Amino acid sequence: MKKQISPFINFNRSEWSQLSKRSANPLSSEELHRLAGTLGHLSMEEVNSIYHPLSSLIELYVGALKNLFKSTTQFLGHKNRRVPYIIGVAGSVAVGKSTTSRILQELLSQGPESPNVALVTTDGFLFPNEVLEDRSLMHRKGFPETYDVNALLKFVFALKSGASNLKVPVYSHLSYDVLPDTFNELNRPDIVIVEGLTVLQTGSPGDDPERPRLFISDFFDFKIFVDANPLFIQRWYIERFLKLRDTAFKDPSSYFHRYATLDDEQARTFAGSIWSNINEINLYENILPTRERADLILNKNENHAVGGIRLRKI
Repeated sequence: MKKQISPFINFNRSEWSQLSKRSANPLSSEELHRLAGTLGHLSMEEVNSIYHPLSSLIELYVGALKNLFKSTTQFLGHKNRRVPYIIGVAGSVAVGKSTTSRILQELLSQGPESPNVALVTTDGFLFPNEVLEDRSLMHRKGFPETYDVNALLKFVFALKSGASNLKVPVYSHLSYDVLPDTFNELNRPDIVIVEGLTVLQTGSPGDDPERPRLFISDFFDFKIFVDANPLFIQRWYIERFLKLRDTAFKDPSSYFHRYATLDDEQARTFAGSIWSNINEINLYENILPTRERADLILNKNENHAVGGIRLRKI
């Protein structure tokens, strides 16, 4: 049988777990709970088997880039300030990309040099609800056209240029909107994780192919895609909706407070409708097509654990 050619190296869970190059630093139960997210699908075994090897690999890449920077400054004969190492994390709604990003932030910050690791979610770069309503786009929130791409591109451009005191807009999941005049500030972190649905996207079919363009992924040093069977993600999305119905939605100030009184059947039906009419379409049209652009793909099984890893060859 002819051997299949691929730009990726494939690992199963067991093979990958043996690759970690530094001893695991156990997380406390409180830390594990904080990192796990809404559904809490995170175990210490998952951190040790999957995320410690991944953080070790990224540390090697960061170190290699430092050496390249040093060689370049020696060649040029003058010193420039080193710019942040940027990691992009993409994937569907409810697939666990936010959990992946938080774990990596935690583990990388525990590295040998205790780097300053910042986490930026692209939710803050969504257009405010008022703008989306004016443009009749509220039903497509999360699709590429609902983001202020120019502001996001300007941000990563400045980040990779070594700018200091960068302002990052803040998104509230409680109000389901960007908070006006509210920002987090980044002051030259060592590593930045940029997490979002379509951070690996390179454009839409309607774009002018003759017009030169930059994409935020052009500034990423390492790109991760969190993947799973869409049927699994649908189930996780509905489970998360039910969990939020019993927790965050009960807050009267929540945008989704009106759904807190739905019974289980009503909640499952409503969440399933949102998935089918919005998130599933976005997944197939805009998110999945970017998967092969990643440097590393984490493939999850139906229990939310990573079962396979694909690493792009260098």
